[in-house]
Amino acid sequence: MSQALQDLLDLLDLEQIEENIFRGRSRSAVVPRVFGGQVAAQALVAAGRTVPEDRHAHSLHAYFLRMGDPGAPIVYTVERIRDGRSFTTRRAVAVQHGRPIFTLSASFQTYEEGLDHQTPMPPSPDPATLPTSEERLRGYGHLDPAVVEKFLEAREAIDLRYVDEPPYGSFGEPREPRSQVWFRTNGKLADDPLLHVVLATYVSDMTLLDSVLLAHGRGGWAVGDVVGASLDHAMWFHRPFRADEWLLYDQESPSSHAGRGLGQARIYTQDGRLAVSVIQEGVVRVPRED
Repeated sequence: MSQALQDLLDLLDLEQIEENIFRGRSRSAVVPRVFGGQVAAQALVAAGRTVPEDRHAHSLHAYFLRMGDPGAPIVYTVERIRDGRSFTTRRAVAVQHGRPIFTLSASFQTYEEGLDHQTPMPPSPDPATLPTSEERLRGYGHLDPAVVEKFLEAREAIDLRYVDEPPYGSFGEPREPRSQVWFRTNGKLADDPLLHVVLATYVSDMTLLDSVLLAHGRGGWAVGDVVGASLDHAMWFHRPFRADEWLLYDQESPSSHAGRGLGQARIYTQDGRLAVSVIQEGVVRVPRED
């Protein structure tokens, strides 16, 4: 396991300070605020630790309320909404400086047999043939070297590989609002199902709005031609998967309007099983000229 992955796992390992109350640390992201995927992943950890081990997360719905302060701890309070025979529901609220910055509702289910079908996996190249994040980012002379280092530091624990040019690599002309990335953790993980779901939640916030940027020829946060932030995030976990094995994140944007952009995606295992569905809306604004 890489040290970066171990550091990420330590970041997601919350301290329990009272029944249903947990505390997490923060760290800076590419932009000077707490990375939204970190807050979502930590909130899911908090919720999951109040649920019996035989019930696994099958969905989450979350709202980002305020920017997180990376210099302060985050306190997560969990409300035990319902414990049914098959399903368990939890609500987690993340608080900093006395104010909520994030809310999450998550549902967990015991395993049961049922009807089974899925959308087929789209074509995509073998991830081993694609350039790594470091190879791509260091090849872009137009990017600020300080921004490149921040991106690489933020993704050091994750092996994330774009199938095509990312928004910040080639911009200026609109492209099809679709993006594919392959990802896996940089090291093996324990067999805890919640851990793999939490890591996928963490990564899911990294690139989902890329397709919005592609539709308008924008390079994004790396080049400063848009400003934005996540607004809400939803995930459905359909089938078991491992976050330390290659996963295809197939993303598209059906709409952007009124300073908001919508991204929707499916995550597939390398052997073609549909593992996760994701939808996110975010603020995507063009900076105003002075």
